[in-house]
Amino acid sequence: MTSQAAPANGGKAERRWRVLAVTAVAVVLSLTSWFSATAVINDLSRDWNLDAATAGWLTNAVQLGFVTGALVSSLLAISDIVALPRLMAGSALLAAISSAVLLVEPGFSGAVFARFVTGAALAGVYPPAMKFIATWFKTGRGVAMGAMVGALTLGSAGPHLVRALGQVLPWETVIAVTAICCLISAVIFLLLREGPYGFARARVDPRQVAAIIRNRPVMLANFGYFGHMWELYAMWGWILAYVIAASESGAILGNASLLAFAVVAMGAPGCLLGGFLSDMIGRCYTTALMMAVSGLCALAIGFLFDGPAGLFLAVALIWGLTVVADSAQFSAAVSELSDASYVGSSLAFQMGVGFAITTITIWLVPVIADMTGSWRWTFLVLVPGPFLGVISMLALRRMPEAAKIANGLR
Repeated sequence: MTSQAAPANGGKAERRWRVLAVTAVAVVLSLTSWFSATAVINDLSRDWNLDAATAGWLTNAVQLGFVTGALVSSLLAISDIVALPRLMAGSALLAAISSAVLLVEPGFSGAVFARFVTGAALAGVYPPAMKFIATWFKTGRGVAMGAMVGALTLGSAGPHLVRALGQVLPWETVIAVTAICCLISAVIFLLLREGPYGFARARVDPRQVAAIIRNRPVMLANFGYFGHMWELYAMWGWILAYVIAASESGAILGNASLLAFAVVAMGAPGCLLGGFLSDMIGRCYTTALMMAVSGLCALAIGFLFDGPAGLFLAVALIWGLTVVADSAQFSAAVSELSDASYVGSSLAFQMGVGFAITTITIWLVPVIADMTGSWRWTFLVLVPGPFLGVISMLALRRMPEAAKIANGLR
């Protein structure tokens, strides 16, 4: 049960941080299934006789599944109707089952469908988790949601660490461990309870998507998020290939997989940094700052493609820190600007469209590499996204409705 009353004492205030920690662990465990097939893609390609383009569908299917699941959830207001712990638990259980399907080797078509279902199931975990944490945090929401995205980031970085440590485990073991992690997360989610700042339950109303689109402050926050997503997943998805290509061009970068892990994992402390900044100087300034820095890194890294290695590493790590540091703040802003009855739907809409945009740049970056014969300038295509996002968030800050964001810090 939820209530609108604030926590009565310090004990309840401290409890929210324990809930945040437990929820973050559950999110990390469940989100490992996102890139589980990607982590063993070489083994699957060998055992199933897949070429690179065909094997790529095992990754793209998860993205498309998440987009579909998020948009359907938004249209049907699922996360505004179903109790959040039960929704997250059931979705994590579905992700466990669909991940485990690969163990029976269902054929390529069956595997792609299973990965699609995994993505759709994760749409019932990640966006609801953001809303769930908002029920525990009225103040400090930026930090709390930053922790959630940090959990997503660690889950995304995991496959690179597995590869860096060596491919000594059979791919079946990796998939089985991922499925078990999802099962554990389902149990954890089921034990959680919504916080004291709960949102009103909604009813199914397809017109709510139109209401979201007509809400100009929400859409400005969404446009900032869309520009951010234009850059984020293409960078995460192709940074390993970029580092390998840079190493082959003469830069001495060491273990490429370990570097890729470090770059992506830098986003975890980056998310916490973004949360602290947003609660100090406001979400609009924080997101604009982070997108400006990450956009400059996307612009600069091509000039460092063949060295010096130290400068390349520095820019890559700063990029990893800032490219996702603002992500949670777009969700926090939407939770503050949306109609209270449709916060879950607004978050699902934001993420559904945002992840749909990622499929464009994930596809486009290697196409540019093939066309030019080099990876050097491929990340230039990502630069417009964050800078358009900066314009959107600064425009939002000038609106009177922005006073609702971060307790008036905007």
